[in-house]
Amino acid sequence: MSHVSRRAVLMGLTGAVFGTRSAVAQTRFVSKARPLAKDAVTHEWTAFLGPTHNAVSTETRLSRKSPPSLVWEFTKGTGYGSPAIAGERLVFLHRLRGEEIVECLHAETGATQWQFRYPTDFEDRYGYNDGPRSSPVIDGSRGYTVGAQGQLHCLDLEAGRVIWKHDLDKEYRVPQDFFGRSSTPLIEGQHLIVTVGAPGGPCVVGFDKTTGREVWRAGKEWGAGYASPIPAAIHGQRRVFVFAGGESNPPTGGLMSIDPANGRVDFSFPWRSRSYESVNASCPVVFDNKVFISASYRAGGALLEIRPDFTHRVLWTTQEFGLHFNTPIYKDGYLYGFDGRNEPDASLACVDASNGKVVWRHAAEWEELIVAGGQPQRQMVGTYRGSLMAVDGQFLCLGELGHLLWLDLAPKGYKEVSRARLFVARESWALPVLSRGLLYVVQNTRDFMSGARPRMLCYDLRA
Repeated sequence: MSHVSRRAVLMGLTGAVFGTRSAVAQTRFVSKARPLAKDAVTHEWTAFLGPTHNAVSTETRLSRKSPPSLVWEFTKGTGYGSPAIAGERLVFLHRLRGEEIVECLHAETGATQWQFRYPTDFEDRYGYNDGPRSSPVIDGSRGYTVGAQGQLHCLDLEAGRVIWKHDLDKEYRVPQDFFGRSSTPLIEGQHLIVTVGAPGGPCVVGFDKTTGREVWRAGKEWGAGYASPIPAAIHGQRRVFVFAGGESNPPTGGLMSIDPANGRVDFSFPWRSRSYESVNASCPVVFDNKVFISASYRAGGALLEIRPDFTHRVLWTTQEFGLHFNTPIYKDGYLYGFDGRNEPDASLACVDASNGKVVWRHAAEWEELIVAGGQPQRQMVGTYRGSLMAVDGQFLCLGELGHLLWLDLAPKGYKEVSRARLFVARESWALPVLSRGLLYVVQNTRDFMSGARPRMLCYDLRA
């Protein structure tokens, strides 16, 4: 088995129809969520990595109760994406049999509001599941989704009606990459920005979000990669950073700084593993007119400074902090994230952003009683390649086997506040979603203790 396939990065437009719910996809309501505290600060989660596009949440008054109370669960199909939430609407993309399905559920009860289906025959080349990898995006009364084969839809959120659509793979003649399309599109002003990755260009396309008309193209060198475009204000001007690099031989890819108004590329910075079977998948992190990028497969991390004329210089590089597919968190001069390509070699590290030096490293592991096939046994488990969210003065961590932890992370070290086992299932790779005190966690494989099918679970974190 190849290097990529051991622990890979994951996250038909014609004939689209509405359909009735398959018996496998259903919601089970468990308990009503507590009322929000009167002084709680909340937000919506309309795009991947949240409203700040960096996995930093502004929500407050959150409970550390362990385990948290389950509000509802939705038995889903295949896929690796996370939901998007605005108001009472939750939008989620997954696959059942030969169809990708956009589900609109009530955010607090999980009740179905509408459903939109279209056919797909995508097959993962490395044996991972055949569902979509990208997460939905909500902008006002519209939702945007991208399927594993590049089926881009703009939908009316009132009823799930198609407003416009594109078949990216066919229109831009893009062959299937290692794992299909995984990058989540970005709303920036009037544009929907999509990493297309066409051979010879464009790498990135800006569409008019209202009409679907192509407005600009950017980049000719690199494939789409698996990281999502990240917006930021740099020296008072809007920019979008795309960490590209799909399947190519020799492998190529890197960071592009793009003016979202017209698609002009300020600079391209090559950064990619020299291994053919490798990926750029960790999203850029932007702070203080600087951009941090990271990749696994012996590539490591790099911090770039953006000058006022939008040229760049490399501040430092490191082989000690290479994230596979999760996104690090920047806080108070330090970067926190799960370095490592595979489960056994993954560890949580704190890196001094001023020089790239690792301040500390911690591999969180503990012993648990696991019952599999009716046989109880004690096993060592851990967070492995977990995902982090900075929130309410601490960090929430979802381990890739289904553990939820509250952590105190600081330059002085690692401290576990609480830990709960939500389920026991591999490939828990999507960052949880937090909106209005409710936490949404996606389980992507069968729970091998309870037998529960893949699910999306809503937990009450309201204090």
